[in-house]
Amino acid sequence: MKVRILGAGPAGLYLAALMKRDDPSHDIEIFERNPRNATWGFGVVFSDRALEFLKADDQSLYEYLTPHLETWPEITVVHNDTRIPVAGNGFSSIGRLELLTLLYEYVERLGIKIHFEAEITSLDQLGQADLLVGANGAFSWVREENQDKFGTTVDWRPNHFIWYGTTKAFNSLTLTFRETEVGVFCAHHYRYQEDRSTFLVEVDDETWRRVGFDQMSPEDTIKYCEDVFAKDLAGHSIIANNSHWRQFPVIWNERWSFDNVVLLGDALRTAHFSIGSGTRLAMEDSVALFKALKNHKNDIKAALQYFQELRVPPMKKIWDAANVSIHWYEEMNKLVRELTPVEFAYSYMTRTGRVSHADIKQRDPQLAKAYEQLHPEAFQQ
Repeated sequence: MKVRILGAGPAGLYLAALMKRDDPSHDIEIFERNPRNATWGFGVVFSDRALEFLKADDQSLYEYLTPHLETWPEITVVHNDTRIPVAGNGFSSIGRLELLTLLYEYVERLGIKIHFEAEITSLDQLGQADLLVGANGAFSWVREENQDKFGTTVDWRPNHFIWYGTTKAFNSLTLTFRETEVGVFCAHHYRYQEDRSTFLVEVDDETWRRVGFDQMSPEDTIKYCEDVFAKDLAGHSIIANNSHWRQFPVIWNERWSFDNVVLLGDALRTAHFSIGSGTRLAMEDSVALFKALKNHKNDIKAALQYFQELRVPPMKKIWDAANVSIHWYEEMNKLVRELTPVEFAYSYMTRTGRVSHADIKQRDPQLAKAYEQLHPEAFQQ
């Protein structure tokens, strides 16, 4: 099969590896607009559950990646100056560039050609192929130019976020909420290598406008954020890497393919970073598409239809949860102001509706007990 893939992110790379490893006769090439050593952002995270899925689907890739991961057994919710560790929530992280570099080497050893700095602007440039894969990110031109065919909807959410790093190595995935006179600031931060952490800052639209971030220089923006989180950074600096304020687009496509063109990863749908599942979803998309193609052999149309039927139910559960999480963050000013630290941490853990009180009791009995003591009426027999 002749396959051409746009985008050398986790989705496109993993699909190529799965197909080539299964059948070395496949003619697969990947086209990436960026240089080999370029990436935005800092680290990416995998939950323990995500790694369990990877291990079940691909033991060899799991063993290839896991020695490079930073791991910790809990998350921490910080409500102003009160830290609430929450047990039973294991996560791992890795630098985004390190992950991509490992995957580049993995697919190239299989004989797959990656064309870096390849500016493809039309599907015609790829020539004749059995399958064309749009795995070129949330702002995929393949999707944007064919929105009617895909049935695309995009919902831009109001909160603003900026993706930074820091030289401080945090000991767990931490959500720090700081109440200031202009509004609540949230930092999503976690170590991704021995001396570096991701440090993503998020504020609601009203806070962003009150501060005047839209008129502020990059240097002054960093200084402002360093001042807000001075206690947390403990003298360490914030690091920028193509960092600028963004708003999150919630993307969905009713149809995932047309003719021999299919979308994968963030090009297909976006899942908010607050649930840490974007890379997992991208790689699971690749597994599902690989299985569909293998089961239907040369019938591309049937394979693409089966891919969507196979993938929608498990993927949409996570996508729906991510969208509920977005709305929780959009209410963080009110939640930080009105809830005690224990109530706030409990609200965070149960925000998507996928974690029950029974789940909290199993994962972190101490948090469950503290919440029960605050609300005994809710747990009376």
